[in-house]
Amino acid sequence: MSRKNSEFETSDFQLRTQSVTRRHFLRFLLGLPLICYSPFRAGDVKANVLPFPRAGKSSIGKFFKDEELLYEIGFGPFKRVALGKLTLREMEKKGHYMATLQAETVGFLGWVSRYRADTYRSVMEEIYGGTCFRSLTFEEDVKVGSTLKRKTHLFDYQRGKWIQMKRRKNGSIERTEEEIPSGRVYDDFLTASFNFRYGAYGEIERGKKYIVATFPRKGALHYEVRVAPKEEEEKRKKSEKLKDGKEFFIKLLLDPEVTHSKEGLIEGWLSRELYPLEGAIKDVILFGDVRGTLIKSVRST
Repeated sequence: MSRKNSEFETSDFQLRTQSVTRRHFLRFLLGLPLICYSPFRAGDVKANVLPFPRAGKSSIGKFFKDEELLYEIGFGPFKRVALGKLTLREMEKKGHYMATLQAETVGFLGWVSRYRADTYRSVMEEIYGGTCFRSLTFEEDVKVGSTLKRKTHLFDYQRGKWIQMKRRKNGSIERTEEEIPSGRVYDDFLTASFNFRYGAYGEIERGKKYIVATFPRKGALHYEVRVAPKEEEEKRKKSEKLKDGKEFFIKLLLDPEVTHSKEGLIEGWLSRELYPLEGAIKDVILFGDVRGTLIKSVRST
């Protein structure tokens, strides 16, 4: 192989590896399918099955305190090109918690991509007597080698302001403010995932479609989430090798430009406890299906 061809393939490898760890796949794997904001639009269903009832009188923070979920991410013959970890920790101020999701490339692919790491942090407060979380701040970090890019979202509900701050490569800060519509709550995807699993957004039902509100990015105001009917679940399980623990089969439809795929389709399985067990962005450009799988879960209670 010539040096020129080798350099070309390495450059292409870097491009692919950086794309694998993009925030879009991480959001699906560890949060997006679980976002189920309230209220639903007119005409959307109200479900009547509660897959994960609340445990006793524990608040949402106490219930998930010290939880850790670890995932591996891969595509094609590469089963582990990155690792993702989701944690929840109690903060010093009563009723405040921090959720952190971090994913970084590993092994040879990590070396090629300069060990890229994507980190998301959400500081949340318990509201309504500890029955749900509300996001106060949300940070997004992308670190490649020694270069760090950071974006911070501040949600000031007293003033009705959504404040965004971007840290550029040169260290400068760009700040913008937007109005939060009256009556709206801008839960980030980490906050929403815990709320949904706790039952704060209500109940779900197989075979139904949900229109999911989100805080506006790239012009998108909502996503579409479909919970497969029982018949489709059983059919899927028969065609798959590993069946244990799979409870709900979910389809998520996004703008194809967001997922860098042909149709913007994401499919995955949730456990009865609504852990994301595994999932895939279908037909990602240059990669095919990009998959994620839960490899470890830790609960303090």
